[in-house]
Amino acid sequence: MALDIDGTLLSSDKGISSRTRAAVAAARRRGVQLVLVTGRRYPAARRVAEDLGGEIPLVLHNGALIVEGGGVLRCRPLPREAAMRAVRIGRERGADAVIHAGQHGEGRLFVERVPPGNTLLAYYLERSQPDVLTLHDLLEWLEASEDPLQVMFGGTREAMDALWPALASGLGTAARIERTTYPRQGVGIVDVLHPDVGKAEALAFLQRRLRLGAEETLAIGDNWNDHEMLERAGLGLVMGNADPDMLGLGLPVLPTNDDEGVAVAVERYILGR
Repeated sequence: MALDIDGTLLSSDKGISSRTRAAVAAARRRGVQLVLVTGRRYPAARRVAEDLGGEIPLVLHNGALIVEGGGVLRCRPLPREAAMRAVRIGRERGADAVIHAGQHGEGRLFVERVPPGNTLLAYYLERSQPDVLTLHDLLEWLEASEDPLQVMFGGTREAMDALWPALASGLGTAARIERTTYPRQGVGIVDVLHPDVGKAEALAFLQRRLRLGAEETLAIGDNWNDHEMLERAGLGLVMGNADPDMLGLGLPVLPTNDDEGVAVAVERYILGR
């Protein structure tokens, strides 16, 4: 059972309902392996896993980092050359880059500034303290550092919709560009990653490790960075609060995250209620 975290497992208030908690626990008692598959960094995802209890493999940074048993199982960082090119493209478009670094799960974030007018980034960076470091020049830092895990941009949906094709065109096959959109809030996130990673690819890696087939996997998500994972799972389910593009994929649609869609899915398809 592969679950996205934000907008899927968590409700809008960033909590896990008692019904969802009970359903997930019942499935795990039946021997179902739970995996959390998220764009989050390790410190933020670990808190959710600890809340659920027990050992839970974590697919982080949309697949760039996989942690199991508290240790890094696999890391595929973004080559520095591609990261630097992404930062330059962002500068040309007036977009502020956030570098995610720490190949051992440290979860460090590097920025040049916290833009006061970008409420999404300001909120994200505030919640990520004390792991945020402000630098004079990201490019200088990248030249002297190890390869980062990703370059992230966030802002209004219009700005991110314009940035995404510019990054895709400027980086080509040197990177994978993932987008996450929150239509109700009018904001979005664009992530620049190693070209060979993604949630579906990382989940396939864990399936081979666990000797489970795709047909034995249930996956649930709410955003475009989940779509390949859902389409390749034996049963892929879309949250009712999902990006409208996701609702158009033709996959079964659950209630929203505030209406305990994950609990409904687990009760129906795993517990047989």
